[in-house]
Amino acid sequence: MAPLFNVLASRVVPALLTALGVVLITAGLLTYPDPTTAGTAVVATPEIIEAPSEVTVTQPPASPSPSVSLDPSVSPAPTLEPTPTPSGREIATRVAVPALDIDLPIIRGNDGYPYCNVAMYLSSSKKADKDVFGQPGEGRATYIYSHARDGMFGPIYNLAIRDRTPNKMLGMIVHVYTSWNRLHVYEVRSVRLHVTSLDNAISRAKEEIWLQTSEGPAGTKGKTQVIGRFLSVEDATRKEAQPKPKPVRC
Repeated sequence: MAPLFNVLASRVVPALLTALGVVLITAGLLTYPDPTTAGTAVVATPEIIEAPSEVTVTQPPASPSPSVSLDPSVSPAPTLEPTPTPSGREIATRVAVPALDIDLPIIRGNDGYPYCNVAMYLSSSKKADKDVFGQPGEGRATYIYSHARDGMFGPIYNLAIRDRTPNKMLGMIVHVYTSWNRLHVYEVRSVRLHVTSLDNAISRAKEEIWLQTSEGPAGTKGKTQVIGRFLSVEDATRKEAQPKPKPVRC
């Protein structure tokens, strides 16, 4: 197994290094194929499926409300103390797509072949000065990936590649829980097929979630990316936000 990995690494990894110093150490992430995925290999021709742009309706300005005099006998409402901000960076800990029955703990991406039974978030090399990928709430792309297997991101593969109906994912809701016991909610607005570069994800300067999985058996080039726009954030319980991950080597 080691010689095969070394051959793949020597041919594929260098092509994915960017000028921003990102080291794609997660084998199987983009150019490394996932040998566990069923299906027929597809030609790596980029394809983008996007939801139609929404029309913003401008409402006429409301008429000014008449001034109201307060009864001096009524005490003003007490000022609420702001909720303390948790310490440390807010990290994605769980991802769920209810419409696809996807629900996985999230761990940091490893240095080798991705683990099973979990999703993983992509980050820069430990040697990089700044992480080029974000976490929820940072106004950048949070990049999460998992194998195209049952119990993981297999349902994404089934719609995008096996059934050739990636448009069915448009409008689906993605839940991302974090280490601050918060729930960030996103809506799928784009599905990209046969992707071989991380450049678009790295360059994003707004709050988004990017989910990635494989497209076929060993030798299949390109990955599927599902991109969601940020909708809202709310509090969650520790039990909801921080499930215990049980990664398995596969």
